[in-house]
Amino acid sequence: MAFIFKTAMQSVALSLSLLGWVLAITTTYLPHWKNLNLELNEMENWTMGLWKSCVIQEEVGRQCKDFDSFLALPAELQISRILMSLSNGLGLLGLLASGCGLDCLRLGETRKGLKRRLLILGGTLLWTSGVMVLVPVSWVAHMTVQEFWDETVPEIVPRWEFGEALFLGWFAGLCLVLGGCVLHCAACWRPAPPASGHYAVAGLGDHSSYLENGTAQPKV
Repeated sequence: MAFIFKTAMQSVALSLSLLGWVLAITTTYLPHWKNLNLELNEMENWTMGLWKSCVIQEEVGRQCKDFDSFLALPAELQISRILMSLSNGLGLLGLLASGCGLDCLRLGETRKGLKRRLLILGGTLLWTSGVMVLVPVSWVAHMTVQEFWDETVPEIVPRWEFGEALFLGWFAGLCLVLGGCVLHCAACWRPAPPASGHYAVAGLGDHSSYLENGTAQPKV
C-alpha cells in the first residue's frame, strides 16, 4: 500500500511538472505578454511578446514583426528572454531526471539510492524552473502596472495592459514549483515502521512453546 501511494505521488508530480513545462514553453513564444487597445481605432489592437510585436486589424488580420535588436529592448524583456529560455532547458532536464528516478520503472530497480537522488535532482531542477518562470512574468506585470499608472504620461496616450501570456505564465510557474515540491516529498517520504504488536505476538508464541515443552523460558 505504501509503495502504491508513493508511486501515485511521483506520477502526479511528474504529470503536473510536464503540464507546467509545456505551458512555460508556450508562454515564452506567445506574443501576448502585453496588450494595447486604441480608443481612437477600436478595430486595431497591438500585442507584444518577448520576440515580436503584432498588430491585429479587422480588415487585414494579424501582422507580426520580430524585434530588430535585443539590446534595444527594455530591461525587463531582455532578462525575461534569458530567464524563460533557461527555465525551458532546466525543466527538460528536470523531467528527464525525474522520469529515470520513478519507482514504477524497472530501469535501475536494484539501485534505490540512485533513483532517490535522481528524484531529488529532478525536483530541484523543476522547482528552479518554476521560479525562473514566475520572476520574469511578475516583473513584466509590475512594470506594466507602473507604466499604466504613470502620472507623467498624458491621459490621451494609450497604455499597455496585461496580456494572456502573463496569466498562462503564472499558472505554468505554479505547476512547476508544485510538481518539484511533491517530487521532493515523494523522494524523502519513508513508510512508517511496522507496528510493535507483531513482535509482541511473536514473543507470546515463543513463551507458549516453552510452556508446552515443560521448560522455563531462559533469561536474557
